[in-house]
Amino acid sequence: MAVASLLESGWTYLITHFSEFQLAILGTFIIHESVFFLSGLPSVCFERTGLFSKYKIQRKSNTPDAHGKCIMRLIFYHVFVNLPVMTASYPAFRYMGLRSSLPLPHWSVVLSQMLFYFILEDFVFYWGHRALHTKWLYKHVHSIHHEHATPFGLTSEYAHPAEILFLGFATIIGPALTGPHLITLWLWVILRVLETVEVHSGYHFPWSPANFLPLYGGAEFHDYHHRVLYTKSGNYSSTFIYMDWLFGTDKGYRKLKALEELEGKQS
Repeated sequence: MAVASLLESGWTYLITHFSEFQLAILGTFIIHESVFFLSGLPSVCFERTGLFSKYKIQRKSNTPDAHGKCIMRLIFYHVFVNLPVMTASYPAFRYMGLRSSLPLPHWSVVLSQMLFYFILEDFVFYWGHRALHTKWLYKHVHSIHHEHATPFGLTSEYAHPAEILFLGFATIIGPALTGPHLITLWLWVILRVLETVEVHSGYHFPWSPANFLPLYGGAEFHDYHHRVLYTKSGNYSSTFIYMDWLFGTDKGYRKLKALEELEGKQS
C-alpha cells in the first residue's frame, strides 16, 4: 500500500506539471536514454580496464576508437531518428488508448501486458531479424550492426536507420495494440532496454538472467550470433530461445555448446 501510494503521489505530480505529450515523448526519451547509457557503459569500462575479464565471452576486446564511434553514432541516431519517430507515432498511440490519467493500472494488468509484450516482440523480432540475414538486406542494412563481432552493451542499438525502424516495430507493436497506461509503457521500455543491453554485453556472469530464467537466451546465446558468419549464425531471437529451437536456427550453437561440455568433462 505504501509503495502504491508513493507511486500515485509521484504520478500526480507529473501529470499536474507536465502535459501528456511532454511525458509521452520527452519523458519516454529521457527514460530510454538514461537506462540505455547507464546500463550499457559499464561493459565499455570493463573492456577498457580488464575488469571481470574471466567472465568475458570472447577474448578479443574493442578499441577505444570503436567505442567512441559507436557512442557518437548512437547519440546522432537517437536524436535524429528515434525522437522524431516517437513524436510522429504519438497520435497513433493516443488513438489506440494510451493514457496517463489516474488511477494507475493494477499490478496484474501490468504483469500480463509485460508478458504479452515480451512474447509478441520476440516472435516479430525473430522473423524480422531472420529476414535481415538474407543476402541483400544484410549487405545494405544489417551489416552495420554486425560491424562489432565482439559486442558490448551499447552495440545493442548500433544499427542502420532502416533497421532501427524495421526491428523497432517489434518493440512498439505490443503497446500499440493494447493502448496501455503510460507508466506501463515506461516499464516496458526499461525492461526491453535492459534485456537488449544485457544480451549484447559480451559478458556471462554468475548472476546473469540466463542462469535463472527458463527459455531466456542471454549474452552467450546472442554473442554466438555476432561472431559467426552471417549465413550460418542463427540465434535470431531477441529474448527467448524457443523460436530458434522450433525452426532449427540454433543448431550450430547447440553443437558448439555440446562440444564445449564434452571437452569440459574430458579435461
